[in-house]
Amino acid sequence: MLTSFSAPGVGCRSARRPQPSDIPLPRLLVDGLDLVGKTTLVEELMLLLAERGIPARQHQGLLTPHHPLKGLLDRLPVPYHCFTGITAAHLIGGYAVDAVLSRLEALSPGATVLVQDSYVDRTIAAGLAEGPFLSAVLALWAAPVFPSFDIAVYLHADPAVRRARLGERDPADIDEGDRRTVEDEDFARRFDAALLHHLGRRHGTVLVFDTGEHQPQDMARRILTAAGLDTRSEAGCGRG
Repeated sequence: MLTSFSAPGVGCRSARRPQPSDIPLPRLLVDGLDLVGKTTLVEELMLLLAERGIPARQHQGLLTPHHPLKGLLDRLPVPYHCFTGITAAHLIGGYAVDAVLSRLEALSPGATVLVQDSYVDRTIAAGLAEGPFLSAVLALWAAPVFPSFDIAVYLHADPAVRRARLGERDPADIDEGDRRTVEDEDFARRFDAALLHHLGRRHGTVLVFDTGEHQPQDMARRILTAAGLDTRSEAGCGRG
């Protein structure tokens, strides 16, 4: 199911108030281009989950804790605007192996909600937008083999909004990928299109937000409502 929140006037969706015995413990994914506010939204989700007494774990990167190639992959450039070989290394040596290990280890959220900050979706979208690279095309074809999430949240923002956010960052924290994703608007459009039209199909529910129009607290509430975790949704959308 795809739900897009691109304008500020969309109302909350109601949900049955979960009981302690039946509260689901879903896996939540937040993904998107650089400077769209992924980490800010993940932090807000963790805050709201803590307020509701729901155990949650924030995570970034490969899902399996003992990935044999993680150390090597960490030394490679992030697969953004780079050579096809780097993208292939991350997709095959990183995420494809992660998919196999996830099945062998039968990974599950366990007693906590998993809040994932970016996953393979971002890497495939970048490879499709930049090349398209063959490894990204093959990964898109094989996308169902990668771990899925109960709720996938794809974020986007107008180039002017992302450019303003870039200007607010400490120059020491800005890398070439940040600059190029702001300067290359065609790449950003292709990246967003790949996420929206292709990569969300393997997930249970896809929510799309324009972070130039929505505040992190508003988005987090809507996500928890969609996941059946917002115990205050019957009373309205406010935090208080």
